[in-house]
Amino acid sequence: MAKQTKLKIIPLGGMGEIGKNITVLEYKDDIVLIDCGMTFPEDEMLGVDIVIPDVTYLIKNKAKIRGLCLTHGHEDHIGAIPYVLKKLNIPIYGTKLTLGLLETKLREHNLGTVDLNVVRHGEQVKLGVFDVEFIRTSHSIPDSSAIAIHTPVGPIIHTGDFKIDFTPITGEIMDFNRLAELGSQGVLALLSDSTNVTRPGYTMSESTVGETFKDLFARAKSRIIVATFASNVHRVQQIINAAEMYGRKVILSGRSMVNMVTVANELGYMNISEGTLIDINDMDKYDGNELVLITTGSQGEPMSALTRIAYSEHRKIELMPDDLVIISATPIPGNENAVSKIVNKIIEKGTEVIYESLAEVHVSGHACQEELKMILALVKPKFFIPAHGETRHLKVHAEMAAAMGTPQENIFILENGQILEFTKETANLGGTVQSGNILVDGLGVGDVGNIVLRDRKHLSEDGLIVVVVTMNKQDGKVISGPDIVSRGFVYVRESEDLMVEARNIVKAALEDCEKKKITDWATLKSAVRDSLRSFLYEKIKRNPMILPIIMEV
Repeated sequence: MAKQTKLKIIPLGGMGEIGKNITVLEYKDDIVLIDCGMTFPEDEMLGVDIVIPDVTYLIKNKAKIRGLCLTHGHEDHIGAIPYVLKKLNIPIYGTKLTLGLLETKLREHNLGTVDLNVVRHGEQVKLGVFDVEFIRTSHSIPDSSAIAIHTPVGPIIHTGDFKIDFTPITGEIMDFNRLAELGSQGVLALLSDSTNVTRPGYTMSESTVGETFKDLFARAKSRIIVATFASNVHRVQQIINAAEMYGRKVILSGRSMVNMVTVANELGYMNISEGTLIDINDMDKYDGNELVLITTGSQGEPMSALTRIAYSEHRKIELMPDDLVIISATPIPGNENAVSKIVNKIIEKGTEVIYESLAEVHVSGHACQEELKMILALVKPKFFIPAHGETRHLKVHAEMAAAMGTPQENIFILENGQILEFTKETANLGGTVQSGNILVDGLGVGDVGNIVLRDRKHLSEDGLIVVVVTMNKQDGKVISGPDIVSRGFVYVRESEDLMVEARNIVKAALEDCEKKKITDWATLKSAVRDSLRSFLYEKIKRNPMILPIIMEV
């Protein structure tokens, strides 16, 4: 009997984490990818700019890749594409706004000849043995899609990020009819967004935030500064609507905000009256009660416009006591302290600041428990895979599916790199492929690894001591030094006695080596390092990085 060909689903990112979403579907000699996103570095990833998925498996199988399909235009779903395209030349499929935002990123990376294909909701694309269908959903950015992949063993549905919004700002509501139709025909597996699975009830409609903005704008007597995610096009549209209602001009601050509004407006996803947007350099021509500034920095990012405004470091904007600052976002887990610092800094200046706990100035773009249950009920999948979430989110989502009748043995909580193999009737785990994090630091991609991060952590916690010695090449005697340079360890002027003792320790170590006729540089450096480390730890219980430099003359 011939061995049955199996469909493989392999997440390379987005499992056990928020962001870095990328999923591989493979059948025989065909591979289709869903999304290719980035995430922000964790606290211990010192100096790292962004984190992208390890695509070694895809590079090894690049001849099989038929296309990359995008659910929507957020960074955690498209942010890694410019880096991956430098290694993989693959066609990309997505809706108009999603590809419009991607084009801007590709231009920044000087990638001009990429095969981009605009797909409308309801259309299907043939990619090898796969028929890929884009289904309209609701999210905090227009043109979002769920993706149904019709495979030889049955349909797979990937929800992407979504919420159920019956009063969306633009466009139509989520295509429940198509999801229910697929569900009635039989769906093999569902991969569903788990970001908000711990929140009971329903996510509020985005339109509720618009009413709050109108109320706040009505009572504001001077300039209004609103910080939000640049990618939340619906939110930015509502801020502009409220500004136009009260005859205010709008200024955009922050490169990502300017790029997003420019692309969305050009493609017809925003409705902005002529003359509403003005240049930041023309701000002084208007009174405070005629202005609204929309800015980045709702997460307290160090270089963002709001942070620079709060710390009086912005070149164009200085906070005034009668300004009104609105932070229209919820802190992402881990950013709470950064946001609190910004709020406190603004309050110190005597400026009023409104944030989520004070008014309904933010709603999530992700489905809560009842919405997730509705999708499970409509799709009725044979197998269920919670996706897009930390381990705790995936676990709760799995329990929800089980409570709704999905057999426990048909629910799979996957880790990045795990292979799940399907036939028409079965699903089984089938090993792993290489996965993980690739760190991007400046222009370097992947050149910062665990050893570099360990050194950076060591330097940040304990500082550095450089020991400089000049030695005679012939007899190995010390000609000058040792000189000791301290950075981030102690303040030298206040620790002169310690520095003198440290020099004597190094001198004694070198003299000992000279007596033993040791001339090998590696051994000399090791002797200096060991003796100085022991002395400093014994003396002040600190363990700096010690860097001996030996010069020969």
